[in-house]
Amino acid sequence: MNKDLENIFLNALEEHQYKLLRICTVYAKDDDDTKDLLQEVLVNIWKAMPSFKGDANIGTWMYRITLNVCLRLKTKEIGRQKKTLRLDSRAINIYKTDASENGQQEQLMQLRKCIKQLNEADKAVITLYLEELPYKEISAVTGITENTVAVKIKRIKNKLLNCLKPMI
Repeated sequence: MNKDLENIFLNALEEHQYKLLRICTVYAKDDDDTKDLLQEVLVNIWKAMPSFKGDANIGTWMYRITLNVCLRLKTKEIGRQKKTLRLDSRAINIYKTDASENGQQEQLMQLRKCIKQLNEADKAVITLYLEELPYKEISAVTGITENTVAVKIKRIKNKLLNCLKPMI
């Protein structure tokens, strides 16, 4: 691989590493699994770098690879055994209250439980949304139209609110 591609990879990784990590946590069962999954994602991104044409934003391209790797490995894992997912993303903070740190942690735990109940496609969409990606990028990563993204996000929010209502 030439030095230019290596620099592009390193710069993109520096900019997007935490988002990639948080996406991996949605599909991992614990911290070690998250690290392994991220490593697999980075290997796949590195291998795919020569095929990056620059048609899409490199971040969008990396998110797509990340989701594809996560979903592929998740499918393999389901084939071997049923497991529970954990979501340990620090980016998710939909509660803008003055609640104590413990109260916010409890709300985050409840949100994680509700997100675990979503199907894989909805998990992918809401994870990217919570990472504050614009609908256009979510569309590019998931392969669904922007209008479908908007409708899905609205429906997912309603599902999450209904799930959280008894807990709030």
